[in-house]
Formats: sequence, structure tokens, C-alpha cells
Amino acid sequence: MTAVSVREADYVAEYTTIRAIRFAVFVDEQHVPASIEMDERDPECIHVLAFVDGEAVGTGRLDVAKHGKIGRVAVLARARGYGVGSALMARLHEIARRYGLTDVWCNAQVAAAPFYEKLGYRRVGAVFDEAGIDHIRMIKSLGSEPLDSVKGL
Repeated sequence: MTAVSVREADYVAEYTTIRAIRFAVFVDEQHVPASIEMDERDPECIHVLAFVDGEAVGTGRLDVAKHGKIGRVAVLARARGYGVGSALMARLHEIARRYGLTDVWCNAQVAAAPFYEKLGYRRVGAVFDEAGIDHIRMIKSLGSEPLDSVKGL
């Protein structure tokens, strides 16, 4: 696998690509109901796409109006383990800083919490159910970025 690149996406123009990645991961793999995967916040968020060899393999979004909420971070199964998720997160953190945010947060799947912890996130509060999957709120100060999270940019 070659280098990962991540860029901001045009949500309207690239809706089909964003939706395809999210549906492959969340609906097909994790059985999140299709009816709730794309939501009313999507048009308000800043979206990013990750590419490997010209193919879109990952996506995520930043909701500035929700005080830096990162969500819908998805990487296609065949592209996992190559730093795509870290590259997506690094770009989302960069965008959050550009908007003057000092912290970002997410509702992470409990199974993915160790990934976020490696990026400097910490768990806040109790585990809760979202779309039938255990989640935990996590927060990160944008004061310092782990060096390994900017690989591939």
C-alpha cells in the first residue's frame, strides 16, 4: 500500500463516495440502521476523504457548531492497518485548529477507544448505547499532536 493522502471533501459533489464508505463500514459491517447513518448534521459538517492509490478508502467529519465533534470516521476494511484512520484524524484536528477550536471530542465505539487513546484522547463519562453499539465519549486537547498521527500527510 502506498502513501495515504487526506483532503477536505465537497460534501454535495462527493456525497456518493462519502455515503458508500460509511454504508460499507457502518451499515453493512456493523449493522447500523441505514435510516440513521446519513443525518441532518451532514450538510453542516466539514468532511474529509482519505485516498490510497487514487481510491477513496476513508472518511470522517467535523462538526464545528457542536464544539468540535468528530464523527462518522470510517475506513474500508481492506485499507485498515495502514495509518488511514490516523491520517484522517490528523487532518480533522488540523481543520479544528484552523477554526480556532482548542479541543475536539467524539462518541467513540468502545472497541475503537484504544485507537483514539493513542491519538491523545481520554475517556469521559460512562459507556452508553448508540445505534446498538457501546460508545464512550472521548475528548482531546489540541495543544499537542502525537507525531505518529501525521504519517502520510
